[in-house]
Amino acid sequence: METVIAANRFGLGARPGDLPAIGNDYQGWLLAQVDGPAALPRIIADLPPSADVLAEFQSMRQDMMKQRQTAAAADKPSPDVVNKARNILGPAYRDQLMARYTVAAGTEQPFRERLVHFWSNHFAVSADKPTVTALAGGLENEAIRPHVSGYFADMLLAVEQHPAMLLYLDNQASIGPNSKAAQRMQRFGRGRRKADINENLGREILELHTLGVDGGYSQADVTNFSKVLTGWSVGGGPGRLRQGQPGQFVFRSVIHEPGKQTVLGKAYKENGIRQGEAVLHDLARHPATARHLATKLARHFIADEPPATAVDRLASAYLKSDGYLPAVYAALVESPEAWDNILAKYKTPSDFVISSLRALSVTPDQPQQLIGSLMLMGQPGYRPGSPAGWGDTAADWDGADGLMKRIEWATAVGYRAGNFVDPPRLAENVLGSALSEHSGTWIRRAETRAQGLTLLLVSPEFQRR
Repeated sequence: METVIAANRFGLGARPGDLPAIGNDYQGWLLAQVDGPAALPRIIADLPPSADVLAEFQSMRQDMMKQRQTAAAADKPSPDVVNKARNILGPAYRDQLMARYTVAAGTEQPFRERLVHFWSNHFAVSADKPTVTALAGGLENEAIRPHVSGYFADMLLAVEQHPAMLLYLDNQASIGPNSKAAQRMQRFGRGRRKADINENLGREILELHTLGVDGGYSQADVTNFSKVLTGWSVGGGPGRLRQGQPGQFVFRSVIHEPGKQTVLGKAYKENGIRQGEAVLHDLARHPATARHLATKLARHFIADEPPATAVDRLASAYLKSDGYLPAVYAALVESPEAWDNILAKYKTPSDFVISSLRALSVTPDQPQQLIGSLMLMGQPGYRPGSPAGWGDTAADWDGADGLMKRIEWATAVGYRAGNFVDPPRLAENVLGSALSEHSGTWIRRAETRAQGLTLLLVSPEFQRR
């Protein structure tokens, strides 16, 4: 039973041959995957950096603005900005999504890869926002992957300074009312832009990324922290704002709100960018953060209703290790509650697609089919729709409509791949002791291999992890 849990809940789904390869040392198999840093998978390392994609987009937008002005002066049609933007953002988005699922389908380190997806959802940004379309995968690859086996504080800082997060939550538009830029705007009375604090980033860091909604912060903490974060921005841009390397994080002191700020009862002196970094490091070490993260990890890996004993164990490991994530993963893997129920979690659509690819030993090769599959089942890639990310309980995914979409998809897969597999043998290879006699009988009695594969994919045992 434990070997199946290791492969299918801690991992991303068993491939034929995985269960005997894992053997009885299932805990050692898991922990070896997060013991130290790992090189980026080649397909991800070959992707262009977010900064390059964003810089190209910024350059295109500035050129198009000039062309529009020229066209207006000459009374000519405006250039097609939307299509030119799509030609930059669309391919980058598709390449990032294909790389993500290609790695997930074939990785020899599925526990590490699941953790990448977990933290990416924890620090959710949505490609629905045009400026983030080509950056969401970059956030995952550049700010999360390098820190999965490190300290949470380092991951937190990398995420909050990544252009995807800053642009998604509009922090580049946050201007301190007493900043140099605000004083200049008042003095000359130019433009329609008003100097104002944007609280999106500060609020989401406190509510979602660190302390949690019940973490003990106040509205004053949100406002003061948001003042601290003014100036955290992205390089490039027109006119006076053209500072720093295009597409990369930059601290713009001219829009930073000066002065001391108090967050969670602690005063932080004016220290430019270091002021915000100091707040983040303290948040990363806060007991409420430890409990918030422990609860989410226990919910994801153990049960929809996380056992209190497991949450306490994970939170304690987090605090004792100063937020060293491998120590927390060890406490998770060694929690007896994690091995009690072989089918404790209902798969998200993304999990379902990945585990199906792994069971069939195939990798995605057609971007539009992959994108369409995820959209069909309600979990389009890198598009959670809100900073809260995708839901992580059965109630979020087990509706009748969602199940019908899964059956439709499984039927299509069975039709395409069924003749190339032996469904009864495949079921035993990837589900092991989780396969019930009832499901095994139905799969064996299927009239065709295509039908047998469909029955395997929609079986209760395959739908859960």
